[in-house]
Amino acid sequence: MIMAEEKKDRKERKAKPNEEKKPEAHVPKPADNPAQAPKPAEAKPHAVQAESKPHAAPAEAKPPSVEKKAEPKAEAKPGKKPRKPRKKAGKVEVARGKRKTSVARASVKEGSGHIRVNSLLSSAIHNRYIRDMIEEPLKVAGPEGNKVDVNVSMYGGGEMGQAQAARTAIAKALVQYFGEGLKGTYEGMDKYFLCEDPRRVEPKKYKGRKARARFQKSYR
Repeated sequence: MIMAEEKKDRKERKAKPNEEKKPEAHVPKPADNPAQAPKPAEAKPHAVQAESKPHAAPAEAKPPSVEKKAEPKAEAKPGKKPRKPRKKAGKVEVARGKRKTSVARASVKEGSGHIRVNSLLSSAIHNRYIRDMIEEPLKVAGPEGNKVDVNVSMYGGGEMGQAQAARTAIAKALVQYFGEGLKGTYEGMDKYFLCEDPRRVEPKKYKGRKARARFQKSYR
């Protein structure tokens, strides 16, 4: 029986030649005598232990935010001039006048009797007849005309057409500013102070040099 078991062990070893026996881990047995027990290994003198980092201190709680009081405004620098308070806008009246293809718009406000035509004073107009025509509504108004300033903007047409349109626009604006009392004065002198002239130039026709003139024939 012993011989048969030995043969069987040999066959198993030949079948698994690559497998090696692993050495068993050596586990020390506890000594019966506590004096013979191995002492724990002591730390070597040249080994430097890692320094333990101190823990970060907890963040202190911030006090509740306090509203900032409004600081007084800084005084103006001596080099800068203080701004002047704006004047309140007074009464302003605007009116329109037309003549042929010219259009004028006049605005009247409180002042000292100055007339500006396209941003220029009326005294800058060289043609005396046109200047008197534009200033006529203020002269007819009398002393009240010296209490207002007139600003006229006009475009289109020629010099006479613009002057007549400005005259009508100024007269309409003065009536709106001073009231209906001035309206009767203008209507008694000339209806075209307040009424736009509806007349237009008649166009030229064929077979003639002008609107109505015809070409002439001469016979011998």
